[in-house]
Parts: sequence; structure tokens; C-alpha cells
Amino acid sequence: MAENKKNEVLIRVRGLKTWYPIKKGLLKKTAGYVKAVDDVDLEVYKGEILGVVGESGCGKTTLGKSILQLIRPYEGQVIYGEGETGRDLMRMSKQELDQMRSRMQIVFQDPYSSLNPAFTIFKSMQEPLIRFGMKNKQERREKIAGLLQAVNLPAEYMERYPNEFSGGQRQRIGIARALSVSPEFIVCDEAVSALDVSIQAQVLKLLKELKDRYNLTYMFITHDLSVVEYISDRIVVMYLGHIVEVADTEELFANTLHPYTQALLSAIPIADINKRRKRIPLQGDVPSPVNPPAGCPFHPRCPKCREECKTKAPKPVAIEKDGRPHIVCCHQVRAAI
Repeated sequence: MAENKKNEVLIRVRGLKTWYPIKKGLLKKTAGYVKAVDDVDLEVYKGEILGVVGESGCGKTTLGKSILQLIRPYEGQVIYGEGETGRDLMRMSKQELDQMRSRMQIVFQDPYSSLNPAFTIFKSMQEPLIRFGMKNKQERREKIAGLLQAVNLPAEYMERYPNEFSGGQRQRIGIARALSVSPEFIVCDEAVSALDVSIQAQVLKLLKELKDRYNLTYMFITHDLSVVEYISDRIVVMYLGHIVEVADTEELFANTLHPYTQALLSAIPIADINKRRKRIPLQGDVPSPVNPPAGCPFHPRCPKCREECKTKAPKPVAIEKDGRPHIVCCHQVRAAI
């Protein structure tokens, strides 16, 4: 992350909870909640690529969609902008949120289902342009042609249908569509996980180039730690709806503090036999978000579990290094300070 942007906050998340009600009985009364995201605090700095990693079901995608208000959170704050100009997206009306959509976009995971097969690429891409005021069709064609060229696709592809493209080409079109309304912030939700490895590298390189060209900020959601190490400036590690560790990418890989993050990193394949890590196996399965464990959510699987971990939820500990905080939620780390 660039030095001059490290303190410039674009999005501030406070106490965010996204709970899905469980309805039971003839009257469909709420009997409980699926706590997909539970009491998350987070800053997204302007101009950075913030990676979000964790096992399937940890709440990564729900967090991204909750920030964009594609899923309405149960409670909390999502403040877009810094200082007095910041506005809480949670308190906005539908009309106000519609206007904010031009500043926040998403690239979906599946490049095959994210495009309407009955529409040409031009028709799919012109919808957001029309919605945000571009009424002239020739202007829309020129804009879409420029966007396709920006993602290394010929302009004439706008007349084709999605079934005529490969997965990598469709994802490039998805990226171009996200860029069409000139956003500041883009959530990339597993944007390369459905692609072949060689195509992944091309799309990741493209995302980095577009970030610099258009002054973008990304939240890059993935389960692939090798990908997140390559593309991210900072990394957020999630487990069972909670953030357990946040640090600059280099710092996180060099000085991993949380036992869950240590276990994740130990599973990364390394070709060099002399540099292989000792694998840290995790016992059992991820607990249910319907009935999460008391205390630290990771304690049933943690090889370093202490008695207080079973009853008391850990509070974030911030360890400063080179002026940047390394945040971890762990009783063991707090005790060691």
C-alpha cells in the first residue's frame, strides 16, 4: 500500500452484523439466527487492495456484499468517506443508495452466470450507463468500446453473445462492466477462482493495471492464499463470521500471529523441498454459525487453546510495526505482550 494513502480511509465498518433469521412453526416465528458476519470492525484504505481470506463459509462474501448493501446487515455502520464527508450506507434510503451504486461495484465469482445469455455484450453493458444518465446510444457504444479495449478485448466483441466467449473472456467483460460507471471501490468476489491457472494470472495482472489506471480500491475476496499474497496490500483473515487477524501482506506472511492463520499458511503448497513448512492440521469441522461456540470462535479446533479461550471472547490486539498496526484477536498473543 502506498505510503501517502495508508491513513486515507475510504470505508469504515463498525460493529457490522449480518444475521439471517431462522423461521420455524406455522407462524414462521424467528427461532434463531445464522450469524454469517458477527460484530466486524474494519477500515478500507483508499487506493489499496484489501485481501479477505478464510475457509468456505467463514463470511467473506457476505462481508463484501454487506458493505455494498447488496445484503442488508442486521446492525452496524458502513461509513463511506472520511471525516465529515463520510456517510453511513446503512442509514441511506433506497434512492440514496441507488446514487451511490456508481461509486461501488462488484465482480462476481461465476463468469458464466453473471451475464444474461439472451443479451449481447453491448446490451448487458449499456444498462448501467443508461441508469446513470448516458442517454445517447452512440456515446454508450464509444464508452463500451473503450472499456472492452481497456480489458484487452476487441471493441467489436460488444455485438456477440456470452456463449461465444471463454471463462476468462467473460470475466474480463464482467470487469469492464463494473468499470462502466467509473467506481472508486470494487469488490472482487472470488473473481479468479473459476478460471484456469494461466488465465488467473492474466486477470490478476489486468486488475492491478486497471487499479493504477483508474485509481481504484479493491476488496479482493478469495480462499487462495497464493493469489491473495500476490495481489494484496493488506490481508484480513476471517473465521466463523469474525475477523481474527489483519496486517500488511508482507508482515502477515513473515510474522503470522493467530493459530488459525498459521494453520492456513502451513497448507500452501511450496515446490522447493528445502522451504516447505510443517503442516498444522486442524481437528474437527468449522462450528455452525447458528450456534457458535462461547469464547473464542476458533477454540474448539485450536492447538494452543487455553482455559480462558473457552469462555471469554478475545479483544483485538494492535501491535505496531513500522507505523502500521498488526491486529490479532487471540488471548495467547495478548498474554505474550
